[in-house]
Amino acid sequence: LRQQADGIRMVTNTSSISRKEVIDRVRKAGFEFADEEILTPAAMAVRYCRSKGLSRVNLMVARSLREDLEEIDVVGTDQKADAIVLGDLGPMFSSETLSHAFRQMMSGAELITLQHNRYWKREDGLVLDVGAFSAALEYAAETNAVVVGKPSIDFYRMALADLGADPARTIMVGDDIEGDIGGAQNAGIAAVLVRTGKYREEKVAESGIEPNATIDSIADLPDLLG
Repeated sequence: LRQQADGIRMVTNTSSISRKEVIDRVRKAGFEFADEEILTPAAMAVRYCRSKGLSRVNLMVARSLREDLEEIDVVGTDQKADAIVLGDLGPMFSSETLSHAFRQMMSGAELITLQHNRYWKREDGLVLDVGAFSAALEYAAETNAVVVGKPSIDFYRMALADLGADPARTIMVGDDIEGDIGGAQNAGIAAVLVRTGKYREEKVAESGIEPNATIDSIADLPDLLG
């Protein structure tokens, strides 16, 4: 792929671990990536808070992710907040945790979610992802979250700008029909769906989203690009 492309970026919605840990895991899996080639939603969250002047933020994220958000001024769950940054809290997600966030939202806090995936695949099977908990808060507070990860167009635009790439000459490859394929296509990027990971044939059919191509493995991509 490196021989066929001018540049590569790995764009992940991972919101339970830090960017540094993502990089470590990718390298341990045998993939050669430079630090700057891996993009996560945390940088977009910091950029958004800066641009909007949101100075008092409740970080509802895993402790391991906080190092990526250290530029944000943090307040507690029982304090008035300008915004809430919502990531993957894992077992810490509970009705009580969500109620704290809901009360802050009802007092004016904006909800910023690092991604809006419905579910993801863990070693023990499929589990609820941040999007499911964000949807509960959005429904209760009758508002829409600002999504800074996939499928946000702004996230894809950040990746394109980082690459210095033209969307018409860029391809997104992923296993999520909504976040990867639909999100990329909305940003003007061709998208290739891989039948691995969280791929489910019935979800693809229900989505109404048509990938530009579908392959069984990322190993098939070089031949597809020809």
